[in-house]
Amino acid sequence: MSEEFTVEVPVQFRDLDPLNHVNHATYASYLETARLEYTESVLEVPLDELSFVVANLEIDYRRPLTLDDEPAVALWVSELGESSCTMSYEIRADGDVAATAETTMVHLDREANRPTPIPEAVRERIREYEGLDSPE
Repeated sequence: MSEEFTVEVPVQFRDLDPLNHVNHATYASYLETARLEYTESVLEVPLDELSFVVANLEIDYRRPLTLDDEPAVALWVSELGESSCTMSYEIRADGDVAATAETTMVHLDREANRPTPIPEAVRERIREYEGLDSPE
């Protein structure tokens, strides 16, 4: 695997709930920020040239984030299928894991609105960056 892919996601005042914790739904936005950065930085593909959609999202909350935290999202591809991949995440702050998450991303044919194979060049970049074996 190449170096771990991590994106800082500063807490904004608008992210807070009445208890001054980051609202649970905001965590999904933090994941999205990391995912978009990964697509542009690692895959080197403009966002408008790929058609990935979130088919499943799971988040396990471990501790609240507050305005004083400086969270970062670590992201890696844990599974690479033919037309989908699983992205795993850790939202970290002050040396703690505040949440873990997974998304199943499905690549779509825009015109047919149906799953389609992930382009081979994209698959190869993921394999190379993540240190995944090529299929035999």
